[in-house]
Amino acid sequence: MRGPPHGPSPETPAPAHGPIHKQGPIHNPSDSRVEQRETGISKHMPWTYILECADGSLYVGSTTDLERRVSEHNLGLGATYTRLRRRRPVRLVWAAEFQRVEDAFRYEKQIQGWSRAKRTALIEGRFGDLPDLASRPPRRTPGG
Repeated sequence: MRGPPHGPSPETPAPAHGPIHKQGPIHNPSDSRVEQRETGISKHMPWTYILECADGSLYVGSTTDLERRVSEHNLGLGATYTRLRRRRPVRLVWAAEFQRVEDAFRYEKQIQGWSRAKRTALIEGRFGDLPDLASRPPRRTPGG
């Protein structure tokens, strides 16, 4: 099984199931195909998520209750970043569920370090583009 869709990383385990959109592609990191389907949101499981703010910016966070957290952001009770009126309302554009809180938090921090172009590729399901959008070129193995 390969790692999450951001590229190989031995420190970050794959999400429990692929990234979800309320209406959009689902990607299972252990499967190479993207399928279209409606997915429910599990309560009290660790999530990493991306919100699109009203001003066009992207916010990355993690939580154990995705629906509650998105609602808090929209009510101005979320993170300082989304409390600003110009950033609301926010819209959930991508999320991945994990087995462990530590893994969701680690993935959140990893995505926060990505460029907007790389985050957008993740949101749009362009997983093949992610390695090319890395800030550093991939390490080459000897003889490869």
